[in-house]
Amino acid sequence: MVRAKKGVRLSTQALYRKWRPRTWDEFVGQEQVIRVIRNAIASDRLTHAYLFSGPRGTGKTTIARMLARAANCTDPVLANRPCDHCENCLSILDGSFMDIIEIDAASNTGVDDIRDLRDKINFLPAQGRMKVYIIDEVHMLSTAAFNALLKTLEEPPAHAMFILATTEIQKIPATVLSRCQHHEFRRFPVTEIVGWLKHICEKENFDYEEEALTLIARQATGAMRDAVSLLDQLSSTGDKITLQAAQSILGVSSNQAVIQLVDAIIDHNAGLGLDILHQALDSGSDPRQFARQMVEHLRMILVIQMGSRKPLEITAEIQSILAKQSAKLTVDQVIEMIRLFDQAVTDSRTGWYPGLSLELATAESCEEKKPVQPVFIQSPVINDQPAKKAASVLPDEEELTEEADDYAGAKVFIRKGQQPDPSVTKEEIEKNWTKVRELIKKHDAILDATLNHAQLLEVRDGVLYLGFPRETIKNQMENSRKSMLWTSAAISNVLGKPVGVALTILGKKNRQPESQGPLVNAALQLGGKLVINKEKTK
Repeated sequence: MVRAKKGVRLSTQALYRKWRPRTWDEFVGQEQVIRVIRNAIASDRLTHAYLFSGPRGTGKTTIARMLARAANCTDPVLANRPCDHCENCLSILDGSFMDIIEIDAASNTGVDDIRDLRDKINFLPAQGRMKVYIIDEVHMLSTAAFNALLKTLEEPPAHAMFILATTEIQKIPATVLSRCQHHEFRRFPVTEIVGWLKHICEKENFDYEEEALTLIARQATGAMRDAVSLLDQLSSTGDKITLQAAQSILGVSSNQAVIQLVDAIIDHNAGLGLDILHQALDSGSDPRQFARQMVEHLRMILVIQMGSRKPLEITAEIQSILAKQSAKLTVDQVIEMIRLFDQAVTDSRTGWYPGLSLELATAESCEEKKPVQPVFIQSPVINDQPAKKAASVLPDEEELTEEADDYAGAKVFIRKGQQPDPSVTKEEIEKNWTKVRELIKKHDAILDATLNHAQLLEVRDGVLYLGFPRETIKNQMENSRKSMLWTSAAISNVLGKPVGVALTILGKKNRQPESQGPLVNAALQLGGKLVINKEKTK
């Protein structure tokens, strides 16, 4: 616990405005942006148009204002700009400077507003060296307004500079983007936010617990302004900023409730899990926020399971708990739980009962998934002799046989110990292809999605040739030996005959098989086998 001298704030100004950085050295984070801009100022190479993009509360408007001050600062040492001492800097800070114009594009979206700006931009600055236009939320401009802005952005007067800011870079036309120097702002790490909150607390004489500041930083999700606003909200009570007070005011449940719920899920105890959930919600926790906490906790478990070397910003005690829980869960289980609780975040917003989506996510996570049993299908009777049972749909990768084939250089994949049945026809597979896809989808949805790109080209000597439109898709599937084995096994199970699988590219001039003729077909029906003379076909 950290103790600071308790005091009373007399200023009614919001903390995020009062503690907005005024110099480059005061700014926390965004080094990749500040370094470029400071070098441009020091070398007197400022450009005429900048575009700042990134999430809210990451410093776009703050740096835009500092850049505007630097462009009009009169300090003889370029590297010192903005100096906050010259007449222009002081005039900008007190709001009396006329040559920095801030425009809210959300309120001035029309083409007439931009035309008015375009008409006035040719007038020389009244006080400073540069006329700077800061257009916030520029993505809100209409298409006509963007078009009206293009020519001015491309050839502005020598005394004009544009600084555009947006939270949705994808909505900015490429024609505008190409005329600006683009800087991307990133979310602040938890450690940087906590460090700045500590600085404010010390300067404002707030009593605080460091755990409370960490909770605030996590709640802010990378937005520094949101974090300072939350601190302002908590400090308004006049009491010490404690973890318990932060949890109560922000509607956040304790970490213990999240840990207990994950333990209940591990034990497949749905009743206990729902009791823990209801207790957290009854104590005032916001359902959406609780779902976010569950996602964050599960994400950290997944990070540990995946072997990430990046240290987590958590205490040693929590790290130990996460390690124990990760050892009791599989990666697939954690991924599925993350999906369920992440969906609960969205569903809680629109559902008639906010806690329902959380209850469903908890119940489904606690449900013990039974392992899928191998599927066996009895083969039809051929030549009055009962055929052997087909192999399991889920064979191991080691059971795969891979053989080269002279047909378009393709490789044939089939289960070990099996030989493709030459009596299999393309029509037979096409008739049962829906059943094959359904069987594959039960065990591997990604493989089923990949087969959406495939075309049944032909069946040759019991081998199905699948054509893909692109080499990358074909290679991706062919390199997955498991996918090839499962495709072959699924077809074999549905048809009751062993079928091999080979891949090729659509549009390739593949050599067509020679005509078999009625005698060969009759021999095949009697159980014969077609042998290709490879020496002859070379």
